[in-house]
Amino acid sequence: LSSCNLHQSTKFKSLRDPNNHHCTHVEEPSLYRRTMAEQMFPGAAAGGEAAPPTDGGQPTNLLPHIDQPNSYAKNEAAGSPMSNLFIGDSRLGCKSDADEQLIIHIAFREFVKIKALQFVAFNNGVDPESNPSKVHLYVNRENLGFEDCDDVDPQQTLHLTAEDLKEGASPINLKYVLYQRVSSLTIFIEDNQGGEITALGALKLFGRSVAGTNMSDFKKQQEG
Repeated sequence: LSSCNLHQSTKFKSLRDPNNHHCTHVEEPSLYRRTMAEQMFPGAAAGGEAAPPTDGGQPTNLLPHIDQPNSYAKNEAAGSPMSNLFIGDSRLGCKSDADEQLIIHIAFREFVKIKALQFVAFNNGVDPESNPSKVHLYVNRENLGFEDCDDVDPQQTLHLTAEDLKEGASPINLKYVLYQRVSSLTIFIEDNQGGEITALGALKLFGRSVAGTNMSDFKKQQEG
């Protein structure tokens, strides 16, 4: 920095030396410099704590943030597990077992904000009666069973059409304000289009991670 620039971005206070009558200049950080430092190094703010996360850019695919070992489905067919939903091949997908109802519980490695969901029909909708039609969404509900779903109000209920389930359909936007700090999302498929079982080809979630959070650390704090 030139001396001109340095003086513009720095405050000085003068301490007079009584012996030599000269002033000693002591640099004090200006508001400008502190602000720039906090923008470049958020962790330096508030005594080393991370600054609050901010949204920016477009929502991204949340697949890398899914904690698959802690995710599960209830009433899934043994040959068509929920893990098939995330491999990108709708010919495999996930199917229910005993009846048309299916619970899909998705855990995340860190808190996320969920903006939209995309449901894809099984095998390009080869069996339209098996397409899910009525879907309830629950946020941060652990071990939710079918009986519990009758007693707990969902965050949101979706009514899916054949158009919604097409491979190239736009994701379904959610009520974003309800999905700002999500550690898990439980999807209860209550009904389908009349088939004996429900089949789903793929599932995609779009949103953003909440920076600076880790579910493993969070759970340890709760247990402690």
